[in-house]
Amino acid sequence: MKKNLVIAIDGYSSCGKSTLAKALAKKLGFIYVDSGAMYRAVTLYFLRNNIDISNDAAVIDALQHIELNFHSRDYESHITLNGEEVSDEIRLMPVSQNVSEVSAHKIVRHEMVKQQQRMGKSKSIVMDGRDIGTTVFPNSPLKFFMTADPKIRAERRFKELESKGNNLTTLEEVFENLAHRDYADTTRKESPLVRADDAIILDNTNLTQEEQLNFAIGKVEPLMAG
Repeated sequence: MKKNLVIAIDGYSSCGKSTLAKALAKKLGFIYVDSGAMYRAVTLYFLRNNIDISNDAAVIDALQHIELNFHSRDYESHITLNGEEVSDEIRLMPVSQNVSEVSAHKIVRHEMVKQQQRMGKSKSIVMDGRDIGTTVFPNSPLKFFMTADPKIRAERRFKELESKGNNLTTLEEVFENLAHRDYADTTRKESPLVRADDAIILDNTNLTQEEQLNFAIGKVEPLMAG
């Protein structure tokens, strides 16, 4: 492989995008970038500081005070917000209930896209999100679009929250939150969630993590060989 390769993974919430992206990055020796974590960290900052998302001036000012960094530990990607490790807190329901609105904001998206594009200029990366293959890296030679049955997605997300000690959220609340996020992600004006024309659909409703990784590796190997 003579130049850097960007693998773009898009799809709905709780479809296992980050699970696949992490596994691919580890297998290939690439850098994993969780774009969704960036929007979640911004959302967390806005919530903590009572930023009015409808006030463009306040949003612009807030973004100037946000420093996001990724670091790897045991092949896991962790994100810090102004030096504070927030990888677990950004997955809790308060952030989940507000991240779609924040990530739909034009000013926020433009700032995050610029940061994401810079990350792909110097290294081979695997990046997952909502608009990686359509807006951030439209020229990526390999794009996946992930989907799964909504009930399965809700069950997976609910189990993830339980494993982190969050016993206050019900399965029904998770299902409703995912439905709300799907609608918000696909109907927003700024970089809506859509499948790129050349993206490979990966429906993992009935696939194990190993099976979906093997599927993806099968698509990557020809590019690596070339």
